[in-house]
Amino acid sequence: MNKPELLSPAGNLEKLKTAILYGADAVYLGGEAFSLRVATENFTPDQLREGIAFAHERGKKVYVAANVIAHNKDLETFPEFVRLCASLSVDALIISDLGMFSIARRYAPEIPLHVSTQANVTNWETALAWYRLGAKRIILARELSFEEICEIRNHVPPDLELEIFVHGAMCISYSGRCLLSNYLASRDSNAGNCAQSCRWKYFLTEEKRPGEYMPITETERGSFIFNSKDLCLIRQMRELFACGAVSLKIEGRVKNEYYNAVVTKAYREEIDRYAADPEHYQFEEAQYEELQKVSHRRYTTGFFLGKPDSDAQVYTTSSYIREYDIAAIVRRYDPATKTALLEQRNRFFEGDELEVIQPGKPFFFQKAEGMLDLEGEPVTVTNRAAMLFTMPLAQDVGEGAMLRKKRSDGETGGI
Repeated sequence: MNKPELLSPAGNLEKLKTAILYGADAVYLGGEAFSLRVATENFTPDQLREGIAFAHERGKKVYVAANVIAHNKDLETFPEFVRLCASLSVDALIISDLGMFSIARRYAPEIPLHVSTQANVTNWETALAWYRLGAKRIILARELSFEEICEIRNHVPPDLELEIFVHGAMCISYSGRCLLSNYLASRDSNAGNCAQSCRWKYFLTEEKRPGEYMPITETERGSFIFNSKDLCLIRQMRELFACGAVSLKIEGRVKNEYYNAVVTKAYREEIDRYAADPEHYQFEEAQYEELQKVSHRRYTTGFFLGKPDSDAQVYTTSSYIREYDIAAIVRRYDPATKTALLEQRNRFFEGDELEVIQPGKPFFFQKAEGMLDLEGEPVTVTNRAAMLFTMPLAQDVGEGAMLRKKRSDGETGGI
């Protein structure tokens, strides 16, 4: 039995470091061009260099996404980008376009090439065709069942790697190939600028009654007819190991570092628990409860256990479920005084009940008390963005620790 790689998103340098500290074997990211997530900060060449060094020093890998559906103008600068990636020793390029695949092979034949989920590989013959062209890995379309993935694995050579998504947002279109955003908002989802039009509220109009908007379902709030639930396969660990995928991928380059920490940690621990004793493995339900503490839509197993029905959609709202917010990040910890230097992320008050999470250990409860600013003055509320302050902690913490807070009714938060 080979333990699959855990692959986490890295929307910026801090998210990259968070993912690796919380257990990712590899991360995927985008440069300043050619990536399908322009809403993220993405990486400058210097940041890419620093991120790769951070990962490689810890024995981890970095894959660079260059998976736009390319137009002629994209071909002019892509060779230069490929040479940059080669000079920085990236571990693979993720590509969906056949022409860009050819350019990468020509200008940097030493870089392994992963075929993006945007290429919509849904059968073993297509996987073989990419393999003959030089692909090292196929990132399978999300619209495949466990049985279909197993069948592909059985029909392709052992050295052709398969990667599958196990967690994160699902798309209404086949693996992201959508024109809805382009049509409604003039933002090209196939160039990384999706407006998420599938999450909008829709009504029905009749040709001879313009201006009359009729709900599609029996609700005065309208209907979110394209709005998919989020994928979550953490309970399917036996099947994930059995299907022959070498890499289990978490979606979410636009999500924050708290999301990255919690989701990566949960999958890391469950993968390791299964690998340690497959015969007696039982799913740890606390991991699913942890995944409820990040911003998410209601969860589904997508296509993995069979073709999804209407229950895989959310018809009543496009909002996320947000029960917890990241409160602060530990920037430094002094074990002698058991005091942490914290950087604020969301407001909280003296006396609030917090939870402290960190790599490799269970979370613990922490009351917000004894807070001081850098001048030694008492702090009763952390109401300035990114403010630095100190606070004693009940237990020792290591690198990457964070504090989170359960939200009260009426609070709002980001993704």
